[in-house]
Amino acid sequence: MKTILFVDDQKDIISLYKQYATKQGYNVLVAFDGEEALDVFYNNKVDLIALDVMMPKVDGFEVVKEIRETSMVPIIMITAKGEDFEKIMGFEIGADDYIVKPFSLKELMIRIFALLRRIDATKNTEIQLQELIIDPSSYEVSINKQTVHVTKKEFDLLITFANNINRVFRREDLLDIVWGNDYVGDDRTVDAHIKRLREKCERANLTSYKITTVWGVGYKFEENHENS
Repeated sequence: MKTILFVDDQKDIISLYKQYATKQGYNVLVAFDGEEALDVFYNNKVDLIALDVMMPKVDGFEVVKEIRETSMVPIIMITAKGEDFEKIMGFEIGADDYIVKPFSLKELMIRIFALLRRIDATKNTEIQLQELIIDPSSYEVSINKQTVHVTKKEFDLLITFANNINRVFRREDLLDIVWGNDYVGDDRTVDAHIKRLREKCERANLTSYKITTVWGVGYKFEENHENS
């Protein structure tokens, strides 16, 4: 049974969500503000979050930003009618879908079902490149059948590279993809993370592929022909 976390500061709306979703066969958790939402999420196994943007204490944007630091759980944001900036911001910080008020409960459930189905269809798809295996469902990386311990940012960098063999990424591109375009800092953080990721791959004896520096541009992931 899938567990959905509904977050809204209006208790009557939450009651309707819970009643309808329970009838559809979902386990339901609820929260009435952003702080409570984070507490419920971190203390339970949650398969999907549907949350309103405008909430007390911590708003929906901040909830998504914090969750995206550690989890790729599907998130549907609920926005006010006509507030296009909310939809754009939601996608930029990592939301998977949005729904605009007013909407029917049936439409919300259809979106939840579709998103969960899409996630289920892809979450177990491993990426295997010779001795390198990347598992998005568990955030695990193995090289030569040995687990390589990476941080979430290092994992996100590696899977970005692995899905785009030979594509050159500027540092600015990687900052946007991995850190988000609201990141405040310079691109040297990319260099530091790439350096650590390279070292871990080299220690694990990844020989078929390598992260190459394209001087004056950025980085790319390519086959290591020196060892072919």
